Amino acid sequence: MIHASPHAVTSRTSGQIMGLVLLALAPAVLAGFWQFGWPAFITWFVCVGSCLVFEALCVAWSGKPAGPVLWDGSAVLTGTLLAMSLPPFLPAWLCMLGAFCAIVLAKQVFGGLGCNLFNPAMVGRTLLLVSFPVSMTQWIDPPALSHGLSLSQALAISLQGMPVPDALTSASLLGHVKTELGRGIGLLDAIQPYVNDSAVTGSRTGSLGETSTLLILFGGVFLLAKRIIGLRIPLGFLLGVGIPALLGHEFAPERFLPAATHLVSGGVMLGAFFIATDYVTSPSTPMGQWIFAVGAGLLTWLIRTWGGYPEGVGFAILLMNAVAPLLDLWLRPRIFGRSLTGKSLPARRVGEELQ
Repeated sequence: MIHASPHAVTSRTSGQIMGLVLLALAPAVLAGFWQFGWPAFITWFVCVGSCLVFEALCVAWSGKPAGPVLWDGSAVLTGTLLAMSLPPFLPAWLCMLGAFCAIVLAKQVFGGLGCNLFNPAMVGRTLLLVSFPVSMTQWIDPPALSHGLSLSQALAISLQGMPVPDALTSASLLGHVKTELGRGIGLLDAIQPYVNDSAVTGSRTGSLGETSTLLILFGGVFLLAKRIIGLRIPLGFLLGVGIPALLGHEFAPERFLPAATHLVSGGVMLGAFFIATDYVTSPSTPMGQWIFAVGAGLLTWLIRTWGGYPEGVGFAILLMNAVAPLLDLWLRPRIFGRSLTGKSLPARRVGEELQ
């Protein structure tokens, strides 16, 4: 069978790559379970289980054996990334809907693994956010969960639609700051309730993928060490967020959050190392990867600062996913042995053109 370039040569199978990515995510996922208890586990279980079911149904409908597709780990990874971007107390039916959007609409409709234009997990998360903004912005304060919730209480909230106790809910740092700035309250006063938040211990309000920034960073370094991902996209994404945040805070500290706060808040680390680096939905050319990553980071900061949503990682990555094929088209390497004009080059100049 003939496939179009670019070609990635590796001794690892898709299943092995997915397994290593899941291994890198495991510490942050387990930390989320410990931080939020049974509701977080139920959210993850429903997301992963639903993704597997929808994947199996789509593959069976197409007349192909479902076993090999399910064992490649892509559906489990999509479900895990989706769960890490959702509120831990999200009702189970919304988790299932998000999984349907991710697997069926964003992946299988395009032809399955390797054919999708947009990152499936971000499609599921973004469609839920714009359709059910109240449920998708109902965050939980981990210190308020110090007494813990029993499994029966968590199941009642997740499966039966029981309301989350008001004593447990809290706004995220980015959401609170955006709201307070809109009311004319200064940045120093707006950020005061969150000065004791810790990205190291995960003691902060947010989704599973927002509360333990350090563990996600460690997972990203593990993927870099294993050469599963390259450095261009994570570094470009962090620079795209950090540089404008640094300049904005330098010129108007009363209006713009510091760069460090942007980098350790929301889904920046998860997006930089685990979502923007998706092989299928990111460019293949080196320069294309830099433009893609810096653009996604810059869009994240712009949406956070002036957009209607306090978090912009999902929107930014999806927008740049749409541009990725054009970047590969515009920045594709020149044909071996030919100049930019299409004329054949002398043999002695072929090596020069490739340098």
